[in-house]
Amino acid sequence: MERHGPVRPASGTLAAAVLGLVLGGLGFSIVSQAAPLWRQPAHTKPNAIPVDVELVLAVDVSFSMTRHEQVLQRDGYRLALTSKEFLQALRGGAYGRIAVTYVEWAGRFDQHVILPWRLIEGPESADAVAAELGRAPYQRAARTSISAALNFAQGLFATSGYRGVRRIIDISGDGPNNSGGPVAPMRDVVVTNGIIINGLPLMIHHPSRGTDDAAHLDWYYKDCVTGGAGSFVVAVRGLEQFVQATRRKMVLEVAGRTPKARVIRVAARRPRISCLVGDIYQPGGTP
Repeated sequence: MERHGPVRPASGTLAAAVLGLVLGGLGFSIVSQAAPLWRQPAHTKPNAIPVDVELVLAVDVSFSMTRHEQVLQRDGYRLALTSKEFLQALRGGAYGRIAVTYVEWAGRFDQHVILPWRLIEGPESADAVAAELGRAPYQRAARTSISAALNFAQGLFATSGYRGVRRIIDISGDGPNNSGGPVAPMRDVVVTNGIIINGLPLMIHHPSRGTDDAAHLDWYYKDCVTGGAGSFVVAVRGLEQFVQATRRKMVLEVAGRTPKARVIRVAARRPRISCLVGDIYQPGGTP
């Protein structure tokens, strides 16, 4: 019988300490759908290694992202994976380990696995994953298809070789969906399959010419892109926030919590911004 080590109950003191740490003093805009992130039932995968989280990091590499921003974005994830806050959250999980893969995406047919599924269970494996990610070449491509990125990302869980208590797609980008199918229906499919989608909208550029794509990108991500129990959005409004925002979001995901500070609850049923704001500029799109 295959053994993967005992399941260790999370310490209440440790969980509280982690939550207090990540919520204090960083000052980012947080939009949350629910309060605690209750653990979802583990899905069935024969012979899979149990982990606390299966995490897909899905990163925008469309032409609107400059090379400097790409480097900062990737460095943000590398530094987050090796930070003491992340490693402390990792130890607080029932299994004390997560599985992670890193995907770069742009248009409808541009999704590439940069880092295959890797197990992180302590400082050494975290350092190895960060180093491997740092060696990967950079790439860019045209258009922004969040819908295709979500569809691609959800397919990665079936062959991960791991069985997560939670499955999360962590998607970042600097504009709305403007290629492929509409994003909201795809978001609904992914969430129905028991996957949580968290967002990191990069609100750095001035609004695009002729549109206000960037003005309320945090609203767009909250109302049209993210979903699932406890899903949340961390908005980045300046280059200097990349590293801290990425670390904060990943700690929250691994700790299994959503932020309680400055929570903005959605009162209206209708989105505050059209989920087709970017799609109307596709060929055949209608305002």
